[in-house]
Amino acid sequence: MASRYLLPLTLMLILLAGCGTIGTHQKVSNDEQVQRSEAEIAEDQLLDVWIELFDPGALPDDEEEASGLSKEIREAEARYMPLQLRDTMEKTGYWGAVRVVPQGTEGGEVLVRGNIVVSDGENLELAITALDASGREWLSSTYEAKVSVEAYQSVESSGQEVFQALYNAIANDLAAYRATLAAEDIVTVRRVAALRFAADLAPDAFADYIQRSEDGRLTVTRLPALDDPMYRRVNAIRDRDFLLIDTLNGHFDNFYYEMQQPYEQWRKTRGEELAALREIQRQARNRKLMGAAAILGAIAIEAFGGDSARASTGGLRNVMIVGGAYAIKTGFDKDSETTIHREAIEELGESFSSETRPLVVEVEGETHELTGSAEVQYSKWRSLLKSIYTSETGLTETDD
Repeated sequence: MASRYLLPLTLMLILLAGCGTIGTHQKVSNDEQVQRSEAEIAEDQLLDVWIELFDPGALPDDEEEASGLSKEIREAEARYMPLQLRDTMEKTGYWGAVRVVPQGTEGGEVLVRGNIVVSDGENLELAITALDASGREWLSSTYEAKVSVEAYQSVESSGQEVFQALYNAIANDLAAYRATLAAEDIVTVRRVAALRFAADLAPDAFADYIQRSEDGRLTVTRLPALDDPMYRRVNAIRDRDFLLIDTLNGHFDNFYYEMQQPYEQWRKTRGEELAALREIQRQARNRKLMGAAAILGAIAIEAFGGDSARASTGGLRNVMIVGGAYAIKTGFDKDSETTIHREAIEELGESFSSETRPLVVEVEGETHELTGSAEVQYSKWRSLLKSIYTSETGLTETDD
């Protein structure tokens, strides 16, 4: 009797467990729309979001899947996609400033990280994690979407991103989690972010204002006085830090706009080439199978037919053998066409890679490349901020 209820109860527990699970894998529908705030959110309830430059991930091991892809393209995508997500989130009205930052940047109220799992023009799969300044994990999910060659043609005139639905899904999930936080939680996150910046800038003065629990979460142990001159200086330097990040975003924007057109064309053309490649492979396979079937049929008549059957079908058998051999030959000819298309995809990849070379920018009087050097430059900038703080306060600089 008890076994009658065991299976339904087990299924219910599994479903309930699934509802509370942060890590998920979502296949995003192409008609996913972004959710926008229906009312204006109070300024003290707006959380700033920092989106790190994505991890480019690894290229496919399969040679055919990796055809036309390159490390250079992936690295370009790792800078392009965070900007696409930033623009999507800015339109929702749920957030304060949404910025793209180098990896390892400290001081954000909400931090979003991404890893490119698959990106080949037809398929896009991103692993996204998000956490706030206190260390609370908001989500850890993989988002997957697939588009057709026709989808590129439909969005070509509108200028819309062909995988916009995937970015909409990420933005919707982040907004949904934010809606679960109480007003006091949001204020606490903002305080922790400010104190983390202060502790990073001047650990001797502010390290004991926050405390890390056993589970890794940060809590505020005490607050600086409103008229604390040291904390006022920290906030002034933090404003300078925001200005530098905004400057970096300006460089990222230039990269985005220069990359947009060739990247869209590369993805579209690669999809067309892949579709043509698959059609040729299908035709070649069918021709080989028909040719082999014709030859086997002629052999079967010869082997199992009687004398009269062999005599009456001699001409037919010759036609079957010759036709079968020709079909197999044309099948292999079709295979050679696939090589032409593969080479076209490789050339497209190389052409796109050359068009998305890193931008050379001048920051603080020094010239740097945005690929990799943005992270290095920002690290130098943070060191400079510490020097500014120590020179303004007269405190001794603590070595990291």
